Amino acid sequence: MASVEELKRIASQVRRDIVRMVHAVNSGHPGGSLGCTEFFVALYFEVMKHNKNFSMDAVGEDVFFLSNGHISPVWYSVLAHAGYFDAKELGTFRKINTRLQGHPTTHEELPGVRAASGSLGQGMSMAIGAALTKKLNNDNSIVYSLHGDGEFQEGQIWEALMFAPHNKVDNLICTIDYNNAQIDGSCDVVLSHRDLKAKIEAFGWDVIEVKEGNNMQAVLDPLKEAKLRTGKGKPVFIIMHTLMGYGVDFMQGGHKWHGVAPNDAQLAQALGQLEETLGDY
Repeated sequence: MASVEELKRIASQVRRDIVRMVHAVNSGHPGGSLGCTEFFVALYFEVMKHNKNFSMDAVGEDVFFLSNGHISPVWYSVLAHAGYFDAKELGTFRKINTRLQGHPTTHEELPGVRAASGSLGQGMSMAIGAALTKKLNNDNSIVYSLHGDGEFQEGQIWEALMFAPHNKVDNLICTIDYNNAQIDGSCDVVLSHRDLKAKIEAFGWDVIEVKEGNNMQAVLDPLKEAKLRTGKGKPVFIIMHTLMGYGVDFMQGGHKWHGVAPNDAQLAQALGQLEETLGDY
């Protein structure tokens, strides 16, 4: 069991990894990665039952699907620090013949990755399939998934949102990174979600809203609460309000840093705000 302070220290190192990985290849998506760091650290280091000795079948363990695959830097960093592979491999991110593709893929056989997630809108359907499989196999483990709010403009998401409650997929916890920022602007401008909580509840989900998605304790407690709500006939949905680019002052807010890499000076400025706690790769 990790303390909140220990989780915060891990998060600081993960954020350093994110900006260094993206800077090294002048390519990638730092904004959403930085904004979801608390979620990933809390999930992998405290909440989820998982095994670093990776097995694709995940018998007897929880499963996670990243639907908004462009925020792969945060996932790769957390997987490395959780022991799935050597953190030195983070230095190969987006390079030729790397296992750490810009969008995760199973073809590279990277431990921890169970589905490709380049195309948005598909992850919830994958998670539902895995959750139903666990039910058929009498496996009481939980399936988790993470989604972007821009991704909720994809029709397949809404088909999945209908399917899960109808079929009582109650071993499923889906989370939306609700930062109101997507590649072309704010979600409110591009295509507004309006009252998202009311919509999801109307579909039959048990909804938890997290107002401070960049506060470790405020993320940790709802994730634990969500686990307690599984097995009661409804899938669980977490609306997690975050700030894109959180942790680096000039990256915070707006959509500018959705898919832009920092230059040398910006990297130095970012690293100056993020404590090195576990050692840089």
